[in-house]
Amino acid sequence: MNTWIVYSISVFLLISLELLYFRIAERFQIIDQPNQRSSHTLPTIRGAGIIFPVAVLIWFGFDRSLPYFVGGMVLISVVSFADDLKPVSSGLRAALHMIAMVLLFYQLSLFNWPVWLIASAFIVAVGALSAFNFMDGINGITGLYALANLVTFLLIHQWISSFTDIHLLVIATLAVLLFLYFNLRVKARCFAGDVGSVSLAFLQIFLMFQLIKATDSLMWVSICVVFGVDSVLTILYRIRQRENIFLPHRQHVFQYLSNELKWSHRQVSLLYAGVQFMINLLLIAAYTYQFYWVSAVLIVIYFIAFFFVRLAVLKQVRAKVSL
Repeated sequence: MNTWIVYSISVFLLISLELLYFRIAERFQIIDQPNQRSSHTLPTIRGAGIIFPVAVLIWFGFDRSLPYFVGGMVLISVVSFADDLKPVSSGLRAALHMIAMVLLFYQLSLFNWPVWLIASAFIVAVGALSAFNFMDGINGITGLYALANLVTFLLIHQWISSFTDIHLLVIATLAVLLFLYFNLRVKARCFAGDVGSVSLAFLQIFLMFQLIKATDSLMWVSICVVFGVDSVLTILYRIRQRENIFLPHRQHVFQYLSNELKWSHRQVSLLYAGVQFMINLLLIAAYTYQFYWVSAVLIVIYFIAFFFVRLAVLKQVRAKVSL
């Protein structure tokens, strides 16, 4: 089938299904109500990120490859959407996330790696999944961050290595652009929900490991460095405060910026996505000129820089609270 016909059909299906979901969500009250600490003032549809796994299924309908990856995507999306409707026990959710990751690793034959590398990759994958899950609630941040990485994967596919199916990248990017049309607003029409943030995380983790395997280089883990560092420092801070790190919280820097310091959501989202995209361009340049050590240096520099940024933001938040 002609490529443009495939993309046209995909766009038509994605738009139709998203608009249909809006009607269903309004009918069954799948809606987030603003609370006192929220930076939102209007009820907002939750779970609109369901179009991300749908985009993968549309691609699968045309391609019929990577069945274990698609199976993992469906599994992780179903439990996440169920959690958007009604809280699912953390044990069940974690177990199904693990199974989905096992399917992802099996699809890419990552179990052939050395044991230490499998364990490290699994920790990175599960950690990234948790980090991405905290994104939703800030208008545009889920979509723009994913867009920065998907565009990066497209550039790598064209310039460095044809590491995945180009149609998967394009259809996923179209789904993200459609979601951003409704979400990247002063007053968002919808949120991605757990189903959106988790499924997008799963897709990006899959693409990252595909790329690592195709290029035989671990430097691409830096594609998750912006949210990764924010999440690691937040966890360390909460441990220091003797808090339960498994409970919901609002202590990421992007949450402080938007909720306490009243930056606009779009400013925060563009900042995070823009920084990650610049890092990604440096990674592409470093790989092209075989400066593979650059990735490790970037992680260290960014970790130190963000540590001081976090301290400065916390100082501003405390000063504002004390007024």
